[in-house]
Amino acid sequence: MTTSQTTVVVTGLGATTPLGGDWPSTWSALLAGKSGVRTLDWDDLDKLPVRFAATLAVDPSEVMPKQQLRKLDRNQAIALIAAREAWADAGFAPPAPKKGRPAEPAEGDTVDGDRLGVVVSSGIGGLHTALNSHDVNRERGWQRVSPFTVPMLMPNGAAGHVGIEFGAMAGSHALVSACASSAEAVGYGIDMIRAGRADVVICGGTEACIHPLQLASFGSMRALSTRNDEPERASRPYDKNRDGFVLGEGAAVMILESEEHARARGANIYGIAAGCGYSGDAFDIVQPDPTGAGQSKAMRRAIQNAGLEPSDIVHINAHATSTPLGDVAELNSIKAALGPEASAKVNITGTKSMTGHLLGGAGALESIITLMALKERLVPPTINLEDVDDEVDLDIVRGEPRPLPPGPLAALNNSFGFGGHNVSVVLKTA
Repeated sequence: MTTSQTTVVVTGLGATTPLGGDWPSTWSALLAGKSGVRTLDWDDLDKLPVRFAATLAVDPSEVMPKQQLRKLDRNQAIALIAAREAWADAGFAPPAPKKGRPAEPAEGDTVDGDRLGVVVSSGIGGLHTALNSHDVNRERGWQRVSPFTVPMLMPNGAAGHVGIEFGAMAGSHALVSACASSAEAVGYGIDMIRAGRADVVICGGTEACIHPLQLASFGSMRALSTRNDEPERASRPYDKNRDGFVLGEGAAVMILESEEHARARGANIYGIAAGCGYSGDAFDIVQPDPTGAGQSKAMRRAIQNAGLEPSDIVHINAHATSTPLGDVAELNSIKAALGPEASAKVNITGTKSMTGHLLGGAGALESIITLMALKERLVPPTINLEDVDDEVDLDIVRGEPRPLPPGPLAALNNSFGFGGHNVSVVLKTA
């Protein structure tokens, strides 16, 4: 495998999560070890096996006009919120108004639309739209079904809306690989720039599917934690008493840019999106390969794609969903991928302990967290880790944030999805 000479950097960050309505508030909450998991306030909640989730800290209705929200699924709305923040953070001018309205003078850099791409993924897409529209059709008739239903429910809808808003004509893509979707989006964005297809890529993921059907279906699989009496302590990677993951929602977007393009406009550079590795388990539609061979391959391929060695990795933001089997299996995969000496020195965190599992949005959010850990040289802790599993024999960051050493640093973010999708992203200091 060869690595392109084009260096891809990150110049803008945006997010709306269970911990905050933007990226700075999310990052502050992560360092403070706060939980974004809370009890739901739905009717008939007692009929569900799980009565809590990691819902958004700031609802889209608080930051977007009602007229616009009527045409967007929740996952599309939060993708736009995160993309707008990332775009502004990168120093680009606001997009010109559409449909012939005159553009107001705007400060900031511009980018040629033919050199601007979008890769925004969702693992599930517009679940709320699909189910609500089904109910409307059944109870009130087809005439009352919104004409926006199809564009609202399709998984590529978020990418489409982001591409339209910012005038991205180099390509608009939406990769779907379950919980690995937005990590794969990061990899595709890197490849777009390396291949010369784009100078700038708006890249990330979104998910908003906290719904009784999801809690019921994941609950019937016994995949979710049922710690209903203390939801903020439910997501507990590596703890002996972990009993499943916590469903979350949110969106995260980063602006990827060729280093040449970024430096030419004097952009702030957070770090380097150095490479990505992929593999397929080819084992089971839900269960990961218990040998961890596929996960190890993704990590090794990512490190190779970044032009690094396993010993260069100092930190891993693990997939770490808080499931009884998955957490330890991933640690075994890390040891196989890095080797005994390198894996013994790497520090690992599981930030889903605070955010819950954003499914298709998780990989992008955790890639941003990994990048910021390198930039700030401070790794957020794994919370709720009170009684470490006897099989955990690697260094898990817990209690307080962990300082990282000076000098050039590299880290991995792991994302694994139903269907046997394994994706690892390598981030580096600038």
